Amino acid sequence: MKVLSVPSPLTLWTTVRSVSAFNVACSFVALWTFVKVLRALRWRLKTTQLRGPPRTSFIYGVSHDLVASQDSGGMYERWATEYGVAYMIPSVLAQTRTVLCDPRAIAHFYARETWTYVHTPLSLKGLELFIGRGLLWSQGEDHRRQRKALTPAFSNAAIRKLTSVFYDSAYKAKCAWDTAVESSKDGDAVIEVQNWMNHISLDTIGIAGFSHDFGSLDGKRASVTEVFDTFGNNQKASAVNQILLLLASAFPIVTKIPTKRRNLVKKLGVAMGEISSDLLIRSRQEKDVNVGERDEEKSIIGLLIKSEGQDAELRMSEEEVMAQMRVLLLAGYETTSISLTWALIELSRHTDVQTRLREELLVFGADPAYDQLKANLPYLDAVVHEILRLHPPLGEFTRLAAADDVIPLSEPVRTVSGEMTDSICIAKGTLITISPAAINRSSAIWGPDAKEFKPNRWLTEDGISGKAKEVQGHRHLLTFVDGPRTCLGKDFAIVEFKTVLLVLVKNFVFEMRNGPDTPVEITRGLFPRPRVVGEDGIGVPLRVRRYE
Repeated sequence: MKVLSVPSPLTLWTTVRSVSAFNVACSFVALWTFVKVLRALRWRLKTTQLRGPPRTSFIYGVSHDLVASQDSGGMYERWATEYGVAYMIPSVLAQTRTVLCDPRAIAHFYARETWTYVHTPLSLKGLELFIGRGLLWSQGEDHRRQRKALTPAFSNAAIRKLTSVFYDSAYKAKCAWDTAVESSKDGDAVIEVQNWMNHISLDTIGIAGFSHDFGSLDGKRASVTEVFDTFGNNQKASAVNQILLLLASAFPIVTKIPTKRRNLVKKLGVAMGEISSDLLIRSRQEKDVNVGERDEEKSIIGLLIKSEGQDAELRMSEEEVMAQMRVLLLAGYETTSISLTWALIELSRHTDVQTRLREELLVFGADPAYDQLKANLPYLDAVVHEILRLHPPLGEFTRLAAADDVIPLSEPVRTVSGEMTDSICIAKGTLITISPAAINRSSAIWGPDAKEFKPNRWLTEDGISGKAKEVQGHRHLLTFVDGPRTCLGKDFAIVEFKTVLLVLVKNFVFEMRNGPDTPVEITRGLFPRPRVVGEDGIGVPLRVRRYE
């Protein structure tokens, strides 16, 4: 006789729970899919469907091609020539990005940034991990408040007082290079200039911003400089890192995977946090001892301390104050040093420009003061802005539309259906990409010589084409972007750039070590950086001799 076994109540309960959990999971998946489909349908109905390049990868669209390219700006420009000043590109996992290459459309976009156009989830996670919830991370009203609190530190009056700091850093490098040249047998020395530019910029922001000398020009090693340098020496992303970076644009949670690059980013964030905390504590202690109230409120660190007060009109939390300090350290190390390195490369390639610049500086005589740097050295100004045009530190960026919008165009484009339109509808959730590199070097905007290093274009009335004059940015460039997110330290960076370049070019002659045709490639540190082909890390060795 067969005996039927009766399951225990506990077994039945476990089975019911398992089935219930499975059903709940299936319901969530179904709901998530339904919401995604509804959003996709809404996006398709409300967004102007534009033409664009075909997908080269089922998974990555054209994103992998852009990441792997030595000239992504050139790719964006070629697509603009083929498909019009606004077009769509296929991105990761069926995502689509709308690319703007039209001055009028870009001006409209910038006027609404931080409100209608906001950071993507990936950008927010990356910025928070790296520098915290400061000016770069914040949006809308928070961004306006933080920016207003910091603005006085970057006024003309404030930067005028800092000019001597820029000169001090430049002359420290000059003295070290004098020693290197004098100790060589041939009257010249091969100097790896990029690391020197890094250290000039870092020491400058340390003293100018926080009254702290990192001493990197004197050979001192601080934790923050060690991690910065590690990024330069580990710039080659592995295939796995590249794949994860691309997938993160669709699934930001991927950024939590502990890759080597993520660990470096985290380590740098910790190092910057530690030094920022130390500087902040020390400055609070010295506030009533060494610094008068008026000067204190005009310095960067002084304004940050003042903004912590409970009664401050534009109060910032301690987290926000620390984040601003990290931003300043990052900008001090990266962006200005990249521009200075490119300047020395281009002057080494174009010795006629280098000679003409030196002649202007020598004729002027003594080191110019702040106002003279801005107004009395036109060729120096032209060289600096030509570098900023050709080599913007930020090659491209992407934002997310937080609301529906209609973007006007200066010239009509053809849609997928074949119709012509002079405006494009953007649905909430649309990804918008702008490439400053493409706009700054566009032949359609800057003329047929747009890819050439020609400082003279900045010296004549007709040197800048009519189309370029439609670009609404500093001197018609997108290097410092525009709108609410215009680089707050723009004038600080330009005056530092001019000061350092002036000191070095007046005193030294630069040549590419292996001749003017030495190939230079783009490599990835925290930002894209130049590197002489065949060199390790971020090596840019130049042959340097004293100007007699």
